[in-house]
Amino acid sequence: MKIGVPKEIKIHENRVALTPHGALELIKAGHEVFVETKAGVGSGYFDSDYADLGVSVESDAKSIFDCADMIVKVKEPQDIELEMIRKGQIIFTYFHFASSQSLTEKFIQSGASAVAYETIMLADKSLPLLVPMSEVAGKMSVQEGAKFLEKSKGGRGILLGGVPGVAPANVMIIGGGIVGTNAAWIASGLGATVFILDNNLNRLRYLDEIMPANVNTIFSNHHNIESLLPETDLLVGAVLIPGAKAPSLVSRKMLSLMRKGSVIVDVAVDQGGCVETCKPTTHEDPTYVVDGVVHYCVANMPGAVPFTSTIALTNATFPYLSKLANQGLEVSMKNDASLLVGLNIYDGKVTHKGVSDAFELEFQDRKSVV
Repeated sequence: MKIGVPKEIKIHENRVALTPHGALELIKAGHEVFVETKAGVGSGYFDSDYADLGVSVESDAKSIFDCADMIVKVKEPQDIELEMIRKGQIIFTYFHFASSQSLTEKFIQSGASAVAYETIMLADKSLPLLVPMSEVAGKMSVQEGAKFLEKSKGGRGILLGGVPGVAPANVMIIGGGIVGTNAAWIASGLGATVFILDNNLNRLRYLDEIMPANVNTIFSNHHNIESLLPETDLLVGAVLIPGAKAPSLVSRKMLSLMRKGSVIVDVAVDQGGCVETCKPTTHEDPTYVVDGVVHYCVANMPGAVPFTSTIALTNATFPYLSKLANQGLEVSMKNDASLLVGLNIYDGKVTHKGVSDAFELEFQDRKSVV
C-alpha cells in the first residue's frame, strides 16, 4: 500500500502523524511511504531522518494526496485538503465530525473512507487513540488555565496554589474521564482546591480513592454545577461522548454567576464544547472574554507540545495504521471490531450514529457496508 503523510496545516499544529521509525516498520512490511517536506520538523524530525530510511519526501501536499492509497494525519482535513481527497482513499486521523457539519458534508461528497482516531473503541469502551491526547490536554488545561488567571493575561490575578495565609484557587472540572482525571492531578499537585464532577457514581468512587485530599468528588447535575460556579476560579470542561456532540452544561445565563477574571478552559471544544459560549480558538489567538470571563478554547491543545504529543500519539495509532496497511480497509475491519467502530464514513455513507444524529443524516450500519 502507498501511505501518505502530509504536513499539518492547521494553525500552530506541529505534530506529525508518522515518525521516521514508524515509517521504517511500514517499509519493512513492503509498503511505500511518502512524506511531505518539513512535515516532521515541528516534532523534531527532519526530511533527512525520513529519507535515510527509504521514505520518499515530496515537495507538496498534492503530490502526497495524488499518490497515496491511505492518508495519515493528525487533525481533520482542512478545506484545501478536502479538495485533494479522492474517492476510494482511506483517511486515518482525528475528525470530530459531530462538531462540523461542513466538514462532514464535504467529506461525504469526496467518496473516501474516514477512520477516526477518536471513535476506535475497545471492548471495555475505552478509546485507545483518544487516551494519549486526552492525557496531554487534561494536564495542559490546568497549565494554561493557571497562566490566564494571571492579571496580565486578563485573569483575576490569583495563584492557583495560594501561599501560606492566602487561600488557593478553586478549580471545577466537569467530567471525570481521562481529561478530567489528568486535570485533577495537576491542579491538586499545584495546591488548588479541586472539585471534579461526573454522573457515574462508580467513577466518582474510584476517583475518591486515588485522588489526594484536596480533590472533592461531586455528582454532576445542573444544581451542583450552578452552586459551584460563584466560587470557581478555573473551570475545565472535560466531557466526552464518543463521536457525538458534547452536551452543553454551562449556559450563557450561568456564566453570570462566575466572578470577573475567572477562566474557562473547554477541552471539549473539538466536539462542540460543553460551555454554551465556547467557540474554537487557536494557539495564536487562544482566548476571548464573555461577560468578564476569560475563555480558552484551543481546538488542538496538544499541538503546543508536539515532541511529547507526536510520540504519545503514534505509540497508540501505529498498531492500527499497520493493520489497515497490511490487511486493507475491509479485511482489517472484519478482523478487528475496535477498528470497525472507528469507521465514520464509507464511500459517501455515514456509518457512525453520533455523526448521523448530529446533522440528521441517513445512517448506514457499518457492518452492512464493509
